[in-house]
Amino acid sequence: MARPAPARERARPLPPPWPGMLILHGAGSRKENHADFARLCASRGWAALSFDARGHGETGGEMSGDAVEDAVAMARFLAATGGVDARRIAVRGSSLGGFLAIHAAAAAPEIAGVIAICPAGEDQLARGLRSGRLEVAVADPVAMEAWLLAHDLREAVERLGRRPLILLHAEGDDQIPVDWSQQLYERKVEPRKLIFVPGGHHRSVQHDAELQGAALRWLERELARSRSPRPS
Repeated sequence: MARPAPARERARPLPPPWPGMLILHGAGSRKENHADFARLCASRGWAALSFDARGHGETGGEMSGDAVEDAVAMARFLAATGGVDARRIAVRGSSLGGFLAIHAAAAAPEIAGVIAICPAGEDQLARGLRSGRLEVAVADPVAMEAWLLAHDLREAVERLGRRPLILLHAEGDDQIPVDWSQQLYERKVEPRKLIFVPGGHHRSVQHDAELQGAALRWLERELARSRSPRPS
């Protein structure tokens, strides 16, 4: 009689404190659409948190200029969660989420690092709002456009200082030009990393398992370096 194959041993969870990852979705999306990245984070010993932005998913309401403050508040909520290392809170966002991730980190120095995937710029978001292509409901489109244009993502990147930033962008993205990430990369001091992907489209990089893993591993290494004692 054939013997049953031995049960595969489950990986033991890493003990706390865990680094924390806040995951921000793009316009017209919702938290569940990024569960694959949340699972990857959890498998590598991160505490992951995602939420529906205003006007999306279960949150309801309408998008407003408070979106950056919402992201900062959620990052602080994650940092205050039991078992989470408040010194290792990172944020990952795609498209509109990338815009919010960078601005949230620029506004909150306790955010230790950023992963930005095809991050939208304020001009692109404003044009999308005017044309109706931006899949989000807003209470006051004129006020929202003014808020967007008052936020310069390149200046926000500079305010990150020496906190790590990794940018990922598909060259075939027809919504956010790939050279936009190049501009952001050039404004950032080290540590920084830029990954261009041949072909693809606006959403292809978000769910590429290999690229997700590469970005997370790079960020892990950079956060570990920043915590290492400097030689005297």
